[in-house]
Amino acid sequence: MPFDDQLRAETSALYADLYQLTMLQAYWREGMDERGVFDLFVRRLGSRNYFLACGLEQSLEFLETLSFSDEALGYLDAQDQFGDEFLEWLSDFEFTGDVYAVPEGTPVFPDEPIVEVVAPIGEAQLVETFLLNQITFQTTIASKASRVVEAAGAGETDRLVADFGMRRVHGTDAAMKAARAAYIAGVDATSNVAAGQAYGLPITGTMAHSYVEAHDSEVAAFRAFSDLYPETILLVDTYDTIGGVRKTIDLMEEREDDVHIRGIRLDSGDLAELAHESRRLLDEAGFEDIMIFASGGLDEYKIAELLDRGAPIDGFGVGTKMGTAADQPALDTAYKLCGYAGTPRMKLSAQKSNLPGRKQVFRQHEDDAAVRDVIATRGEQLNGTPLMDCVMSNGERTDAGASRPADAIREHAAARLADLPDRLRRLDPEVKDYEVVLSGAMEKRFNATRESLRGTMTAEAP
Repeated sequence: MPFDDQLRAETSALYADLYQLTMLQAYWREGMDERGVFDLFVRRLGSRNYFLACGLEQSLEFLETLSFSDEALGYLDAQDQFGDEFLEWLSDFEFTGDVYAVPEGTPVFPDEPIVEVVAPIGEAQLVETFLLNQITFQTTIASKASRVVEAAGAGETDRLVADFGMRRVHGTDAAMKAARAAYIAGVDATSNVAAGQAYGLPITGTMAHSYVEAHDSEVAAFRAFSDLYPETILLVDTYDTIGGVRKTIDLMEEREDDVHIRGIRLDSGDLAELAHESRRLLDEAGFEDIMIFASGGLDEYKIAELLDRGAPIDGFGVGTKMGTAADQPALDTAYKLCGYAGTPRMKLSAQKSNLPGRKQVFRQHEDDAAVRDVIATRGEQLNGTPLMDCVMSNGERTDAGASRPADAIREHAAARLADLPDRLRRLDPEVKDYEVVLSGAMEKRFNATRESLRGTMTAEAP
């Protein structure tokens, strides 16, 4: 069974917080079944200059197969919180709504809807947790990975970046989705074989220190491994890094044309200094084409530091700090009601309000670079490129929401990232001056809805 199919089978419609199910029963009991509008968005940037939207594919897969199995209904029945008639109604439940979203791999900014769900309010409410789970995590990782790729200059050079994060990511599902999100953001390959199979990602990897330690000598390990994998990258820092480089050179000279080792990997110590010395030794021996690959606690900041020191490194393996987005491991995402029964709704809480009504986002350009996003009301026609597509209609995917291979999404992400001003792709956390504004109609709706709600509150006061 494919990994995502297995995930759906295990979670089904119970991948929800309890209050989504209790609210669903309350809506059903009250006969509240008119269409609600919910936006999923991020409230603030934190240490990022932009976010890279990701996770839509798994969200749509969930929505189009959403149902309550007999096992799920039996479990709910045992909780003594749900009536028999409601559970009977759930037995035929399916998602019948519409979904609008920015394509995966699109840079987005705070308050802009990444996903908008328009459906009978109980349906739209039920799917909150799953959508937040998938979009939040994958957007978190894609946004981090994009910075790693940018720091490595991988889009402008032949320098490689590989995902090594599976072993320390928070669970196997997270490891799968992290590998996918990182690839969409521009990472070249993953060590995660299951993700390679599930999403069609290139896989990469060679040996561990234990393989070298298990042999009677380092050179014996190198010889045996390169016999089996002639294009391998040898891990040279198990004992003495420069000694390992010299043994690699000796092996290459011994084998002449029989074995062509692709490269060496540095995994500890002063990587810049070791890379310089390794490059010198390899070049002097006539092996200018042997690449130097580095790993070990890397992130975008350490990569930038290594390259600033002129380290002749051709590729980076990045694990824990990318797979967990260690400097910003979660986004302040929200899934908020912004309309019901044709009437705009919003939350008024301090620092947690949201924009009412249905929306479109227009990205405006000058000199082939994005300069401004305008959050508009749905139906407005403004200058710029509209970002949100209808990806699901009446519970079925549209052409815009059709499943796409990771390579196609990756290409879209690269093109859209290239649209951003250069300053937004720098690591400087202080650069947050991309303009996001409300259209006149959206601002008018926001003010009118806020005043209407305040008036209601005043009228209800004792």
